[in-house]
Amino acid sequence: MSATQAMAAAQPLIRIRNLRKTYRRGDQLIEVLADINLDVQPAEFIALMGPSGSGKSTLLNLIAGIDQPTSGTIEIGGVDIAMLSERQLADWRAANVGFIFQFYNLMPVLTAFENVELPLLLTGLSRRQRQAHVESALAMVKLTDRMDHYPNELSGGQQQRVAIARALVTDPTLIVADEPTGDLDRTTGEEVLALMDELHRDLGKTIVMVTHDPKAASRAGRMVHLEKGVLVAEPGAGH
Repeated sequence: MSATQAMAAAQPLIRIRNLRKTYRRGDQLIEVLADINLDVQPAEFIALMGPSGSGKSTLLNLIAGIDQPTSGTIEIGGVDIAMLSERQLADWRAANVGFIFQFYNLMPVLTAFENVELPLLLTGLSRRQRQAHVESALAMVKLTDRMDHYPNELSGGQQQRVAIARALVTDPTLIVADEPTGDLDRTTGEEVLALMDELHRDLGKTIVMVTHDPKAASRAGRMVHLEKGVLVAEPGAGH
């Protein structure tokens, strides 16, 4: 069985059905997402694309359990996260999701090591175990020699690599990335995308990335396009 056939036969890691998200603005209901249906297979790398205001970041936040839908289901690993309480959702996120943001979201008063360690403070790992996990994650992003540096002592690309190490350190099932190269120059952005590609290809991570950049999206195995809250599948991209 080929890798493509194996993926087709596998159960989706993410299974979204009839998903809607509306917001109330005064007396008006604003529909951001309308009847979204989407499957993402284990170890798939997809890019969510669309113009500003199309709902792509809203969809990413729903998949990551940061926000909850108005109606519909979001099953991830067989768990309908739309049915979880706030506390259950927080525990689920900590165990299953790694986050990569456009502006890194690093704590300026913490070193690279301490920033990467933050998600592990919510676990029952010992200090020695946390240290081993952090050092391993920083080695993956080739920043072992910068672990004692503070964010303001690092370049933008290095800060994003610290953020990627932080996303990896808990060995999450799913990595969500919101415009991960949006604040980087082209060369540095390519380096970060190559690293994400490596996480997908070599570590088998499932990645859902929001981007407006077709070159960044071409790194994904599949692009899906949002227009005014409606999802439209795109032809396969990249490899």
